[in-house]
Amino acid sequence: MDMTQFADATPDYKEILYEVKDWVARITINRPQRYNAYSTKTLVELAHAFRRASFDDRVAVIVYTGAGERAFCTGGDVKEYAANYTSRPRDYWKYMVLFGAYIESILNTGKPVVARLNGMAVGGGNESQLACDLSIIAEHAYIKQVGSSVGSVAAGGSTQWLPIFVGDRRARYILMTNRIIPARQALEWGLVNEVVPSVTKDGEFIEGATQEQIKAALKGEDGYAIDLSRLDEAVDALCQDLVYKFPECMRYTKQQVNFWKDLAWHQTIGHARDWLSVHYTSWEPLEGMGAFVEKRPVEYRKLRERAARGGSSEFRWGPYSKTCPSCDADNLPAEFTFCGVCGASLQAD
Repeated sequence: MDMTQFADATPDYKEILYEVKDWVARITINRPQRYNAYSTKTLVELAHAFRRASFDDRVAVIVYTGAGERAFCTGGDVKEYAANYTSRPRDYWKYMVLFGAYIESILNTGKPVVARLNGMAVGGGNESQLACDLSIIAEHAYIKQVGSSVGSVAAGGSTQWLPIFVGDRRARYILMTNRIIPARQALEWGLVNEVVPSVTKDGEFIEGATQEQIKAALKGEDGYAIDLSRLDEAVDALCQDLVYKFPECMRYTKQQVNFWKDLAWHQTIGHARDWLSVHYTSWEPLEGMGAFVEKRPVEYRKLRERAARGGSSEFRWGPYSKTCPSCDADNLPAEFTFCGVCGASLQAD
């Protein structure tokens, strides 16, 4: 039977790479210049690629990774969010529909998906690796959530699944503090299955590299470097274990084990999609994502201080409560001193 009736065999991918060899499909986010953050287009391509691998009988296992050595995936492209979705929040709902289809394309492959964490898994990047069945992380990589730091909520998998993976207290710690979880800690907490050395000094692997050594390796200083060969060996070994299993038993095993992930996901993703799109009309994402794009500190305290003084922390220029005495334009922001329609003064005489 012709595979193209299920999925286009030769799509024109622009933002990902796709390869099938020796029963393994490799799907790679190919945006290293953006630390493998996914754009809206990337989500469409990824969902197609996972569906394609799911339907291909030449594929027993799927490996999911990012290009380069710095990032597996850093979630959504915040520059795209700031440019498109803070000005058109209704379109963020559409974006979240595509994101949900992407995550579900991983959950519903019917085949084991191995996350090859070649670098940091941040925000939606962690949600992506949580959606996978198994995960191996390079020692220089780390896991981190950032939602509450940039004006969003990690409700695309992390709020749902972190309590399942690491327990309630640790889930709250990750989501509320947004602190980095280094590779060894990620293994201890159950976020990944295996850690492999990836830092070398003069060509020799270092077991248990320190943060200082990792920083030097990422900069290529003092003889330190990043080497992903041990990561590839570990991923290949795991894939070989998975290839030599019966496909129908593997598919149903995945479906059964998915129960708690499916339950948490489908009970929450619909209202998460709606809340996030509505929240994009508020000041928090405008400030958080604007600061990220402008590379400046986020003014968290300013919003809290305004609310404490009885002002508005939701609207940039206050609630829409004024009416112009000259032209009768209404719903003008409370902090405007002049009418935005006719220019008349809004100050009381």
